[in-house]
Amino acid sequence: MAKARAVVKRRRAVQNIRKITETMQLIATARYQKAYQRATATQPYTAHIREMLASVAQQAGLDDPLLKPNAGVPRSLMLVITSNRGLAGAYNASVLRTAIHRRAELVQAGITPDLEVVGKKGIAYFRFLGFPITARITDVDDRIAFARVAEMAERYMNAYRNGEIARVDVAYMRFHSMASQRPAALQLLPIEPPSAPESEAARAQAAEFEFSPPAPELLARLVPETVKTVLFQCFNDALLSEQVARMVAMKAATEAAGDMIKYLTRQYNRARQAQITLELADIVGGAEAVK
Repeated sequence: MAKARAVVKRRRAVQNIRKITETMQLIATARYQKAYQRATATQPYTAHIREMLASVAQQAGLDDPLLKPNAGVPRSLMLVITSNRGLAGAYNASVLRTAIHRRAELVQAGITPDLEVVGKKGIAYFRFLGFPITARITDVDDRIAFARVAEMAERYMNAYRNGEIARVDVAYMRFHSMASQRPAALQLLPIEPPSAPESEAARAQAAEFEFSPPAPELLARLVPETVKTVLFQCFNDALLSEQVARMVAMKAATEAAGDMIKYLTRQYNRARQAQITLELADIVGGAEAVK
């Protein structure tokens, strides 16, 4: 009976774990709905403001400092967005792998990136590797205010305008759909200039605008707003992808626990049946001995 008791004890433990993972899946699902609404609501604005910047920049002659590269500067800045909590599958590992790859590319190009890391998982990882971290941000959980992102973007833009850094990169998990999230390393600064129309037909269709206020003044307003909006979209995508990854991981864990419970139940039935057979054999043997 000792084996049957051990199986029952193990099955009870797995049942408790299954309750926890199922609850975490439900919580992640609820958070996913809110994060999805925020991320999808900002996507059209982000796309259109970048298109507007491209149109105005072509007319204004690309004379904003944030559109020009800082050549010869040996330092850059990299923002890595990870999570505070684990149990999200390969979410953090994928983002950190992308960040390490981009960092290696920059170092090979003669640029030393300063790391600003969002999330305890990323901070612990870079601390383990021995990389210095200039800023640790651990108060971002399920959402982040635009004012907070705007403050970070202003700091990055001021450093870039002053020639302190050569570029700003953001490593995060980009959300494409419920079934597809891919790690990305986005160049936030300098803003890549818009590409000119390739064909003559495309050039003929390029519209000419009359601007009020003038195009240079409008460009000076659009560039900072674009940087803030793109960075905010990166955070929204990262937070949404985290909830999706945790929801999928907890669903898989719940299903695996259910399969384990079925397996342990079969083991318990076999052990119990064997125990009953032995007890019957003892009874029959004792009765035969009495005869």
